[in-house]
Amino acid sequence: MHEMALCESLLQAMEEAGRTNRFTRVRRVRLEIGRFAGVEVEALRFGFDVVMRGSLAEGAELVVQEVPGRGWCFGCNDTVPLEHRLDSCPRCGGDRIQPSGGTEMTIKDLEVE
Repeated sequence: MHEMALCESLLQAMEEAGRTNRFTRVRRVRLEIGRFAGVEVEALRFGFDVVMRGSLAEGAELVVQEVPGRGWCFGCNDTVPLEHRLDSCPRCGGDRIQPSGGTEMTIKDLEVE
């Protein structure tokens, strides 16, 4: 379950931000997770609660916002929305699409004290 490793990396990033910005507690974490990022959100939530125990983010609320998928269509030379990574272009029906969005996981913001 790579979601535990993601949570450990998230904790490291928050601890570093805490040292840099001098905060000692995280109340809320807002993440943007792309549709194609390969992250199981429920597993991430479980891992978050486990990994954050005893840390500056223990008991913090985890808010996940899904980022829709996008791809560059070589047929119509445009960025198009994608529901699934292997979908055809919704505009021209072309099959040559390179994902260009929805693959990221980003800390949007932290509510701290």
